[in-house]
Amino acid sequence: MTYKQIEESTIQKLRDIVGGENLICEQEKMADYSHDEFSLESIRKLPEVVAKPKNREEISEILKLANKERFPVTPRGGATGLVGSCVPLYGGLVLSLENMNKVLEVDTENLMAVVEAGVPLMEFYKKVEEAGLFFPPHPGEESANIGGVIATNAGGSRAVKYGVIRNFVKGLEVVLPAGEIIDIGGKIMKDSTGYSLLNLLIGCEGTLGIVTQATISLLPPPKAMYTLVVPFNSVRDAINTVPMIIKSKTIPMAIEFIEKEPILVTEEYLQKKWPSREGEAYLMIIIDGSSEEEVMGLCESVGELCSANNALDVFVADTKERQDNILNIRSQIYEAIKPYTIEILDITVPRAEIASHVERVHEIADKYGVWLPTYGHAGDGNVHTHIMKVKFKEGKIEEAKEGWEEQYHQVRKELHIDGINRGGIISGEHGIGIVKKEYLSMALSKAHIDIMKEIKKIFDPGNILNPGKIFDLA
Repeated sequence: MTYKQIEESTIQKLRDIVGGENLICEQEKMADYSHDEFSLESIRKLPEVVAKPKNREEISEILKLANKERFPVTPRGGATGLVGSCVPLYGGLVLSLENMNKVLEVDTENLMAVVEAGVPLMEFYKKVEEAGLFFPPHPGEESANIGGVIATNAGGSRAVKYGVIRNFVKGLEVVLPAGEIIDIGGKIMKDSTGYSLLNLLIGCEGTLGIVTQATISLLPPPKAMYTLVVPFNSVRDAINTVPMIIKSKTIPMAIEFIEKEPILVTEEYLQKKWPSREGEAYLMIIIDGSSEEEVMGLCESVGELCSANNALDVFVADTKERQDNILNIRSQIYEAIKPYTIEILDITVPRAEIASHVERVHEIADKYGVWLPTYGHAGDGNVHTHIMKVKFKEGKIEEAKEGWEEQYHQVRKELHIDGINRGGIISGEHGIGIVKKEYLSMALSKAHIDIMKEIKKIFDPGNILNPGKIFDLA
């Protein structure tokens, strides 16, 4: 794919659209816009210019100009992604949504919020809570922007009960690649009016359109919430407990499985203590409900099921302080081991296959002599294995493993093959971006990929919007 270099005359046109204060041309200032959170610098790419529009009309004008002068446009939110979806692979223009950062409305009558795409999740949670309402999805990184989590259909730990972002997005304002502006859906709970462009655009990683505004459904907050930490001697015992819990018709807000090793590293990183030192794996279960009595009863039932499946103990955090401590350790695992991580995988398998997949992770770790700490969302089969460039022994991180660069590609290939062979997929919530493109043909049929390519061509015949992501076009 060839594009024209952005010339000075084009930069002046961009300056006229967004204003000089919202255009970045200095190379050193553009470095921050060359990457996301993926660890390897090999995928980084400097843009030729960064634009920070203030509204949808400015975005429309930028895209019209891009089509006319044939330069690529890469949309960017909070850049918390892990697969390079916001990396400007072909240079061109990075379109940052950071100036579109307003929560426009929290409608307590319809239980809906209208929000611009550049609003960070932490700000959105705050506004929603101030209105006495609840937005269940929690992808993990609260500096992520609304537009970004919609673009990747982010999930997180609460998806087992409440679903992913897709379940809460009811309307979108979108600027299409040629510059047209469309409004889809709104403050409605049902819609069978033609094809669902809403669901097509959610999770498209910014390849089909730029989300500028979203209408998001909310819920009343739970009256009570407890967190359980349950240690087991094996991951299999921990995972085998999950279907028992779900079959009992108790649907927790979250069911996370975590191996002991990443907990030890995170404890040291945060200088905090996990409730249990026993076992080799843990379930972290969050249960919410309409009253303290209801939640306590559910906790007792879940605790009994865990004990019947070889749990070593059941710890109940019934105060906010204890819950926050547990959640902080769980949510900071990635930050604690990120400096030593090559890549965090996002394989999702049927729930009944999690234990066998994690056992295969251990076999691959032994085969190559690598450290592959693993945790994930046991309630929905989403497994996050970190491929590491260091060793781990007797509770401590050791020196970087020699030759990790050579082994990295083979290790990740074998892990993905195992997940696919178990009826799984290569991404549950991170997306494909640049990093996972090579595995797309392993996970999806040629006919499936060809249909997606044709959809891309219909939306973006000039291939100027986030090109090179998910798949390549000839």
